[in-house]
Amino acid sequence: MSRRRFFVDSVRAGSAEIHGENARHLTRVLRVEPGQRFEISDYERAWLAEIVEARGEHVTFRVLEPVETAGLPAHIALYAALVKFDRMEWMIEKATELGVESIHPVECARSEKGLFEGARKRLERWQRVAREASQQSRRLRPPEIVEAVKWQPAISAPAGLRFFFEETTAPPLLASLPRERHPQDLVNLFIGPEGGWTDTERQEAAAAGWQAVSLGPQVLRAETAALAAVSVIANAWMTGCSPGPA
Repeated sequence: MSRRRFFVDSVRAGSAEIHGENARHLTRVLRVEPGQRFEISDYERAWLAEIVEARGEHVTFRVLEPVETAGLPAHIALYAALVKFDRMEWMIEKATELGVESIHPVECARSEKGLFEGARKRLERWQRVAREASQQSRRLRPPEIVEAVKWQPAISAPAGLRFFFEETTAPPLLASLPRERHPQDLVNLFIGPEGGWTDTERQEAAAAGWQAVSLGPQVLRAETAALAAVSVIANAWMTGCSPGPA
Protein backbone atom coordinates (compact mmCIF):
# COMPACT_ATOMS: atom_id res chain seq x y z
CA MET A 1 0.00 0.00 0.00
CA SER A 2 1.36 3.44 -0.97
CA ARG A 3 2.20 5.79 1.86
CA ARG A 4 0.67 9.24 2.00
CA ARG A 5 2.89 12.14 1.02
CA PHE A 6 3.07 15.60 2.58
CA PHE A 7 4.88 18.76 1.52
CA VAL A 8 7.40 20.47 3.78
CA ASP A 9 9.19 23.77 3.31
CA SER A 10 12.66 22.27 3.67
CA VAL A 11 14.67 19.31 4.92
CA ARG A 12 17.61 20.25 7.13
CA ALA A 13 20.02 18.08 9.09
CA GLY A 14 17.84 15.05 8.56
CA SER A 15 14.61 16.57 9.84
CA ALA A 16 11.62 18.55 8.59
CA GLU A 17 8.64 20.36 10.09
CA ILE A 18 5.08 21.27 9.18
CA HIS A 19 3.37 24.19 10.94
CA GLY A 20 0.00 25.92 11.07
CA GLU A 21 -3.12 24.77 9.24
CA ASN A 22 -1.36 21.94 7.39
CA ALA A 23 -0.02 20.53 10.66
CA ARG A 24 -3.42 20.91 12.29
CA HIS A 25 -4.93 18.78 9.53
CA LEU A 26 -2.41 16.04 10.30
CA THR A 27 -2.91 16.11 14.07
CA ARG A 28 -6.66 16.71 14.32
CA VAL A 29 -8.09 15.13 11.16
CA LEU A 30 -5.64 12.36 10.32
CA ARG A 31 -4.61 11.93 13.98
CA VAL A 32 -1.01 11.09 13.13
CA GLU A 33 1.22 9.88 15.95
CA PRO A 34 4.96 9.59 16.65
CA GLY A 35 6.45 6.53 15.03
CA GLN A 36 4.19 6.59 11.97
CA ARG A 37 5.94 6.73 8.61
CA PHE A 38 4.98 8.85 5.64
CA GLU A 39 6.63 10.34 2.59
CA ILE A 40 7.59 14.01 2.53
CA SER A 41 8.66 16.28 -0.31
CA ASP A 42 10.39 19.66 -0.30
CA TYR A 43 9.30 20.19 -3.96
CA GLU A 44 12.68 18.97 -5.23
CA ARG A 45 13.17 15.52 -3.65
CA ALA A 46 11.09 13.03 -1.68
CA TRP A 47 11.98 11.03 1.43
CA LEU A 48 10.56 8.35 3.67
CA ALA A 49 10.23 9.97 7.09
CA GLU A 50 9.02 9.09 10.58
CA ILE A 51 7.02 11.38 12.82
CA VAL A 52 8.92 12.41 15.94
CA GLU A 53 6.40 14.87 17.38
CA ALA A 54 2.80 15.72 16.50
CA ARG A 55 1.09 18.36 18.62
CA GLY A 56 -1.51 20.90 17.56
CA GLU A 57 0.03 23.09 14.86
CA HIS A 58 3.46 21.47 14.86
CA VAL A 59 4.61 18.18 13.32
CA THR A 60 8.26 17.09 13.19
CA PHE A 61 9.67 14.38 10.91
CA ARG A 62 12.93 12.44 11.02
CA VAL A 63 14.18 11.63 7.53
CA LEU A 64 14.97 7.94 6.97
CA GLU A 65 15.87 7.52 3.30
CA PRO A 66 15.28 9.07 -0.14
CA VAL A 67 12.32 7.92 -2.23
CA GLU A 68 12.47 7.64 -6.01
CA THR A 69 9.76 9.71 -7.69
CA ALA A 70 8.92 9.53 -11.38
CA GLY A 71 9.00 12.84 -13.21
CA LEU A 72 6.11 14.26 -15.21
CA PRO A 73 5.92 12.90 -18.78
CA ALA A 74 6.03 16.40 -20.31
CA HIS A 75 5.60 20.03 -19.32
CA ILE A 76 1.83 20.25 -19.76
CA ALA A 77 0.21 23.69 -19.43
CA LEU A 78 -3.60 23.72 -19.30
CA TYR A 79 -5.27 26.92 -20.51
CA ALA A 80 -8.89 26.58 -19.42
CA ALA A 81 -11.75 28.96 -20.11
CA LEU A 82 -13.41 29.91 -16.85
CA VAL A 83 -16.48 27.82 -15.98
CA LYS A 84 -18.65 27.71 -12.87
CA PHE A 85 -16.41 27.45 -9.84
CA ASP A 86 -17.51 24.05 -8.56
CA ARG A 87 -16.64 22.55 -11.94
CA MET A 88 -13.46 24.63 -12.22
CA GLU A 89 -12.32 23.33 -8.86
CA TRP A 90 -13.00 19.75 -9.91
CA MET A 91 -11.04 20.34 -13.13
CA ILE A 92 -8.06 21.68 -11.17
CA GLU A 93 -8.08 18.75 -8.77
CA LYS A 94 -8.21 16.09 -11.48
CA ALA A 95 -5.80 17.81 -13.86
CA THR A 96 -3.34 17.98 -10.97
CA GLU A 97 -3.67 14.24 -10.39
CA LEU A 98 -3.04 13.63 -14.10
CA GLY A 99 0.22 15.58 -14.10
CA VAL A 100 -0.23 19.12 -15.44
CA GLU A 101 2.58 21.51 -14.61
CA SER A 102 0.51 24.69 -14.70
CA ILE A 103 -3.14 25.75 -14.98
CA HIS A 104 -4.13 29.08 -16.54
CA PRO A 105 -7.77 30.20 -16.09
CA VAL A 106 -8.84 32.40 -19.01
CA GLU A 107 -11.75 34.75 -19.66
CA CYS A 108 -13.04 34.08 -23.18
CA ALA A 109 -15.72 35.86 -25.18
CA ARG A 110 -18.43 33.43 -24.08
CA SER A 111 -17.32 32.97 -20.48
CA GLU A 112 -20.10 33.71 -18.00
CA LYS A 113 -20.17 37.23 -16.63
CA GLY A 114 -18.62 37.73 -13.23
CA LEU A 115 -16.35 34.67 -13.32
CA PHE A 116 -13.22 36.66 -14.10
CA GLU A 117 -13.62 38.96 -11.08
CA GLY A 118 -14.57 36.06 -8.85
CA ALA A 119 -11.58 34.01 -9.97
CA ARG A 120 -9.19 36.41 -8.25
CA LYS A 121 -10.85 35.62 -4.93
CA ARG A 122 -10.68 31.89 -5.63
CA LEU A 123 -6.98 31.70 -6.46
CA GLU A 124 -5.83 30.81 -2.95
CA ARG A 125 -8.48 28.10 -2.66
CA TRP A 126 -7.55 26.66 -6.05
CA GLN A 127 -3.90 26.54 -5.00
CA ARG A 128 -4.90 24.68 -1.84
CA VAL A 129 -6.96 22.20 -3.90
CA ALA A 130 -3.96 21.61 -6.16
CA ARG A 131 -1.66 21.11 -3.18
CA GLU A 132 -3.98 18.53 -1.59
CA ALA A 133 -4.43 16.71 -4.90
CA SER A 134 -0.65 16.68 -5.37
CA GLN A 135 -0.12 15.07 -1.98
CA GLN A 136 -2.82 12.48 -2.68
CA SER A 137 -1.30 11.59 -6.07
CA ARG A 138 2.23 11.63 -4.61
CA ARG A 139 3.61 14.31 -6.88
CA LEU A 140 6.94 15.92 -6.16
CA ARG A 141 5.41 19.39 -6.25
CA PRO A 142 2.01 21.01 -6.95
CA PRO A 143 1.28 22.62 -10.30
CA GLU A 144 1.39 26.38 -10.62
CA ILE A 145 -2.12 27.87 -10.56
CA VAL A 146 -1.86 31.16 -12.42
CA GLU A 147 -4.09 34.17 -11.77
CA ALA A 148 -6.91 34.40 -14.32
CA VAL A 149 -6.07 36.34 -17.48
CA LYS A 150 -7.91 37.81 -20.44
CA TRP A 151 -7.97 36.22 -23.89
CA GLN A 152 -5.17 38.13 -25.62
CA PRO A 153 -2.42 37.46 -23.04
CA ALA A 154 -3.48 33.80 -22.93
CA ILE A 155 -2.99 33.11 -26.63
CA SER A 156 0.52 34.54 -26.41
CA ALA A 157 1.67 31.36 -24.66
CA PRO A 158 5.36 30.42 -24.55
CA ALA A 159 6.85 28.58 -27.49
CA GLY A 160 6.08 24.90 -27.65
CA LEU A 161 3.28 22.71 -28.96
CA ARG A 162 -0.02 24.58 -28.82
CA PHE A 163 -3.28 22.67 -29.22
CA PHE A 164 -6.60 24.51 -29.47
CA PHE A 165 -9.57 22.19 -28.92
CA GLU A 166 -12.52 22.30 -31.27
CA GLU A 167 -15.56 20.00 -31.18
CA THR A 168 -15.71 18.19 -34.54
CA THR A 169 -14.21 20.37 -37.26
CA ALA A 170 -10.52 19.76 -36.51
CA PRO A 171 -8.27 16.71 -36.97
CA PRO A 172 -7.97 14.26 -34.04
CA LEU A 173 -5.49 15.14 -31.32
CA LEU A 174 -3.61 11.84 -31.60
CA ALA A 175 -3.12 12.31 -35.34
CA SER A 176 -1.65 15.77 -34.71
CA LEU A 177 1.06 14.77 -32.24
CA PRO A 178 4.72 14.92 -33.33
CA ARG A 179 6.38 11.60 -34.05
CA GLU A 180 9.36 12.44 -31.84
CA ARG A 181 8.45 13.35 -28.28
CA HIS A 182 10.75 14.26 -25.40
CA PRO A 183 10.25 14.73 -21.63
CA GLN A 184 11.39 18.36 -21.90
CA ASP A 185 8.62 19.25 -24.41
CA LEU A 186 6.24 22.05 -23.49
CA VAL A 187 2.66 21.14 -24.46
CA ASN A 188 0.00 23.86 -24.17
CA LEU A 189 -3.66 22.78 -24.21
CA PHE A 190 -6.46 25.36 -24.64
CA ILE A 191 -9.98 24.30 -23.63
CA GLY A 192 -12.90 26.57 -24.51
CA PRO A 193 -15.96 27.78 -22.60
CA GLU A 194 -19.43 26.19 -22.50
CA GLY A 195 -20.68 28.39 -25.33
CA GLY A 196 -17.80 27.48 -27.60
CA TRP A 197 -15.34 29.69 -29.46
CA THR A 198 -16.25 32.73 -31.51
CA ASP A 199 -14.99 32.98 -35.09
CA THR A 200 -12.74 35.83 -34.01
CA GLU A 201 -11.16 33.69 -31.29
CA ARG A 202 -10.55 30.87 -33.78
CA GLN A 203 -8.86 33.25 -36.19
CA GLU A 204 -6.74 34.93 -33.52
CA ALA A 205 -5.68 31.61 -32.00
CA ALA A 206 -4.61 30.29 -35.42
CA ALA A 207 -2.68 33.49 -36.14
CA ALA A 208 -0.90 33.10 -32.78
CA GLY A 209 0.26 29.58 -33.66
CA TRP A 210 -2.35 27.41 -31.97
CA GLN A 211 -3.24 24.21 -33.85
CA ALA A 212 -6.92 23.24 -33.88
CA VAL A 213 -7.52 19.62 -32.80
CA SER A 214 -10.48 17.49 -31.75
CA LEU A 215 -11.22 14.90 -29.09
CA GLY A 216 -13.96 13.26 -31.19
CA PRO A 217 -17.51 13.81 -32.42
CA GLN A 218 -19.14 14.11 -28.99
CA VAL A 219 -19.74 17.52 -27.45
CA LEU A 220 -17.87 17.45 -24.14
CA ARG A 221 -18.27 19.66 -21.12
CA ALA A 222 -15.25 21.88 -20.54
CA GLU A 223 -13.93 19.95 -17.54
CA THR A 224 -14.38 16.62 -19.34
CA ALA A 225 -12.50 17.91 -22.39
CA ALA A 226 -9.68 19.20 -20.19
CA LEU A 227 -9.14 15.86 -18.47
CA ALA A 228 -9.43 13.89 -21.70
CA ALA A 229 -6.84 16.14 -23.37
CA VAL A 230 -4.40 15.94 -20.46
CA SER A 231 -4.80 12.16 -20.28
CA VAL A 232 -4.06 11.72 -23.99
CA ILE A 233 -0.95 13.92 -23.82
CA ALA A 234 0.38 12.36 -20.63
CA ASN A 235 0.01 8.83 -21.99
CA ALA A 236 1.36 9.72 -25.42
CA TRP A 237 4.51 11.17 -23.88
CA MET A 238 4.92 8.30 -21.40
CA THR A 239 4.71 5.66 -24.12
CA GLY A 240 6.39 7.47 -26.99
CA CYS A 241 9.19 9.61 -25.60
CA SER A 242 12.69 9.57 -26.97
CA PRO A 243 15.38 9.78 -24.27
CA GLY A 244 16.04 13.28 -23.06
CA PRO A 245 19.50 14.87 -23.02
CA ALA A 246 21.97 13.48 -20.49
